[in-house]
Amino acid sequence: MPASPSSTALRTTQQPRPIRPLPDQLISQIAAGEVVERPASVVKELLENALDAGATQLGIRLEEGGVRRIVITDNGCGIPAAELPVALMRHATSKIASLDELESVLTLGFRGEALASIASVSQMSLTSRTAADAHATQVSADSGALQPASGGVGTTVDVQHLYFNTPARRKFLKTEQTELGHCLEMVRRVALARPDVTISVHHNGKPLEHWNAGDVATRTAQVLGSDFARARLALDEHADALSLYGFAGLPTASRGRPDQQYFFVNGRFVRDKLLNHAVRSAYQDVLHGDRFPSYVLCLDLPPEMVDVNVHPSKIEVRFRESRAVHQFVYHAVQRCLARQAGANGDSLHTDADGEITLAPGAATPAAAALPGAGGPGQWINYSAARQTELGIAQPRQAYLGMVREATAPAARPYGAPATPSGGWAGASAQPPAWLADVQAARAGDAPGLLDRLPQAPASDATGAADEHPLGYAIAQLHGIYVLAQNARGLVLVDMHAAHERILYEQIKAALDARELAVQPLLIPVTLTASPVEIGVAEEHQETLTLLGFDIAPVSPTTLAVRAVPALLQQADAEALARDVLRDLHAYGGSRVLAERRNELLATLACHSAVRANRKLTVEEMNALLRQMEQTERADQCNHGRPTWVQLTVTELDRLFLRGQ
Repeated sequence: MPASPSSTALRTTQQPRPIRPLPDQLISQIAAGEVVERPASVVKELLENALDAGATQLGIRLEEGGVRRIVITDNGCGIPAAELPVALMRHATSKIASLDELESVLTLGFRGEALASIASVSQMSLTSRTAADAHATQVSADSGALQPASGGVGTTVDVQHLYFNTPARRKFLKTEQTELGHCLEMVRRVALARPDVTISVHHNGKPLEHWNAGDVATRTAQVLGSDFARARLALDEHADALSLYGFAGLPTASRGRPDQQYFFVNGRFVRDKLLNHAVRSAYQDVLHGDRFPSYVLCLDLPPEMVDVNVHPSKIEVRFRESRAVHQFVYHAVQRCLARQAGANGDSLHTDADGEITLAPGAATPAAAALPGAGGPGQWINYSAARQTELGIAQPRQAYLGMVREATAPAARPYGAPATPSGGWAGASAQPPAWLADVQAARAGDAPGLLDRLPQAPASDATGAADEHPLGYAIAQLHGIYVLAQNARGLVLVDMHAAHERILYEQIKAALDARELAVQPLLIPVTLTASPVEIGVAEEHQETLTLLGFDIAPVSPTTLAVRAVPALLQQADAEALARDVLRDLHAYGGSRVLAERRNELLATLACHSAVRANRKLTVEEMNALLRQMEQTERADQCNHGRPTWVQLTVTELDRLFLRGQ
């Protein structure tokens, strides 16, 4: 849109201004625009300063969502009286003094801008006392004058009337409850990062939150609630200088919003795309669609390996070995989820305390070989000790080699085939097609196969069930659920969801190894196709061949399916072909194998999984249970739903009021 004549004339007649330095007050207000976005930003900066001072008790008082007043009190080391005026100056800090210290900073704050920026847009006073002082001293940011004050050892920062001198910024603030919510979110982040600190929050004179100092598990349950506490998996992984610990939520407890995702790097909450992508990728096999996992994860690494001086709010970081960090986080979370299926818990429950721990002396050699399985005080799912066949490929050298110069190659069990990534293939690398084998045995094509299937002796079913986490089948319910008995009680299995997961892992392993078997059809299946489907089939022939399909046009309106993957030979060829073409059209050939591969494979697996109302014999049900025990992540279907649930004898007794 062209400028008006009056504005053009104004620009041509106005003389250019001379270049001159800005006033200090204006400089501080410009900096405050980067640091102090809203009251929550003030809360964040002041809490970080308190933690850097060694505080073990924090008191937060808010009025009108923090807009009218924010008071942060701590019991840290305090500030000497002579240094109080200096603390309010721009770029004044005690945390770094050289470039070397900046490149290896471990404190939460280091820029020296927070107090000066806050003081430039509010009425602020600072009261502090060290252990060596006889009394506290207060300084006003407006006048810089010092005066004696009352108070214990520590610091109190009182911020009133935020943005009183910049009304334009104040107009951008939201309602009182919205600003309060943002302030509480900042407090929650600090509470999760530092469970050893006692924290209390008051709003308009009324108590809102109070968390006593304690351990990580207790604090996490207090902050995120009992639902998260009942559906979390403890994680503790180490690789050279990298450590990742915390809790990953079960896929069955996923949420519609990413509002329970907390990642801390060296104690600092960060929102990093690299880390978020690593965690999301670890969940991709068990959580599809628009669902978001919950987690509280802490990554510790040498400070020189991470640059925290990237953004004024210090919420973004940059890793010097980003690929190494990504692979470490991805494999650590993936291993945690893969160890879930087992004997001591299903995909919906933990124990009564909401915690899954490894009983002393319970680890088997296979479980002890897993990273992080074993040492004192480490968190690990007990089920990993029982389900020894639930291994997952661990190409640890892929990221260890980037962190240190020499790394020993990953060990693999004797006789296990090596994978292209350098790890070893677990039991699911070559799983049998259980249903086809059983049917062949029943038809007499494979004599003796049913005899080789593990079956519980009639006289000692409970004892035999001890050998297998999922026990042995006893019945089928409504053609949908398999009922099995194990050492703990009753196991209910969704047979379609379980078989879907088994097929998914088979197809994925075969596709990764480029060994996806193809089944030519004796009589090609023809289907009437739209012009879009015809075009997709012609355009993505290479991708279809890689997936084991031979789908080609035979006329302007007809497609012929001449071959399908051998694992899906029992599926409806027409419906399968239409769904594959639909996904290829939606995501594109190259992208569907890179970013959307898991959704595509889930579609394929769903087509060939055993359907509801299909009557299975006891032998077929037992074969399904054994195959589940040999398949990674078998406790979740491809959409994050559980495949089996455990009801213990104690829970059954409680239902029938036995012992009461």
